[in-house]
Amino acid sequence: TYHTVEDPEWSLATVPYLTELCLQHIIHNFEKNPILDRLLPEHQRKVLDRLSTSLPLTVTANLISDEDYWKRCCTERWQVCDISNHGDSWKRMFFERHLESILKSFIPDTTDPNQVLELIPLCKDYVWKLEVDQFLPPVKVDQKEEMDNVSDTGSVFGFGEVSVHHYDLGVLITALPHLEELHLTYGVKDCGMNFEWNLFNFTYQDCHNLAAAVKLCHNLKVLKLTRSKVDDAKTRLLVRNLLDHPGLVELNLSHNLIRDRGAQAVGKLINRSRLETLDLCNNQISHQGGQALAQALAENYTLTSLNLRLNCVEDEGGEALGRALLTNSTLKSIHLGSNNLSGPTAMLFSRVLAQNTTLTSINFSCNHLGLDGGKQLLDGLANNKALTEFDLRLAEVGQETEYLVHQIVWANREAARLGSLQHPSAKPL
Repeated sequence: TYHTVEDPEWSLATVPYLTELCLQHIIHNFEKNPILDRLLPEHQRKVLDRLSTSLPLTVTANLISDEDYWKRCCTERWQVCDISNHGDSWKRMFFERHLESILKSFIPDTTDPNQVLELIPLCKDYVWKLEVDQFLPPVKVDQKEEMDNVSDTGSVFGFGEVSVHHYDLGVLITALPHLEELHLTYGVKDCGMNFEWNLFNFTYQDCHNLAAAVKLCHNLKVLKLTRSKVDDAKTRLLVRNLLDHPGLVELNLSHNLIRDRGAQAVGKLINRSRLETLDLCNNQISHQGGQALAQALAENYTLTSLNLRLNCVEDEGGEALGRALLTNSTLKSIHLGSNNLSGPTAMLFSRVLAQNTTLTSINFSCNHLGLDGGKQLLDGLANNKALTEFDLRLAEVGQETEYLVHQIVWANREAARLGSLQHPSAKPL
């Protein structure tokens, strides 16, 4: 008789299937031999679900398109993940944020530029938008030492100009064929006790590099360059390179140092581009800049939104903008909050409200329009059916006027809402 020594614990269930062993082997050796497309769909799924998210991008970038894999990569790396900011694509989010993080920590003359260049072939098909809210300047030799070496008669002022240019984005952004949005801030976040003004120095050379690159990004639709001390000279340089840009529809230069000459240049750009949205909030534009922008508006038929909040165009600028809006039939939204406006601007805008049928939103908050100015605006609104937002907070028009204006605007908003329900194809205001 043939006897077998049996292990009472032994069971066939503990023996892995050969396919399972093969899949384990494929997963284990994926970096050296990334087999994926030759597997059956259910086996592909098993491999993708168990692949490490720390595999080199040279292996995964152009091979794996599976959204669940990239979702794991994102959620394991970042606590907050909102893919609606990234075209609802996990893969896009991963590459956009990965590239942003490299750019934010890039130190000129210290970081190897190949860190960025090597990424281009891996990420170029998946980057539509870049938001870089800090750019680091080069690290200087110990300043104390340098200052000690400057002789008493030597130029201490020249010292501050030691090369502080930032990383030149040109090579990168011109190599990204899908790039549509670029949001940049040249400064340092959370510098804490190491604060120095030259950490926030967007140099003329930086501006030159950026302007030349943006000119070549023909698919670019949105450019935001904020909180970067952009002055008139840099604005004019940027504008020169943006004239006749085929794709740009939104320009945001808010929180900078733009004065009248810069505003005049932007005025020229308004009619030499396809701009729809222009944000110049919190600059130093006075009445001459306001008049230049008004002149451009009078002839324009593409711009739909203009934000001039926190400037100082005063009544000369405000009246000029009002006159432009008597003929302009494209602008839907204008923000003139905090511009030191008073009665004369209100008087002109009461005519605008009576005639213009395109404007849906006006903001006059934090001005000195006065009780009479408020009454005139109310008179102008009498037959206006287009305006659905009118902000008069802290504009000194009086509580009663604010209330009555609110009633009219609210009725217009309701009518617009009902109209869009009855005609779903029409765009809501």
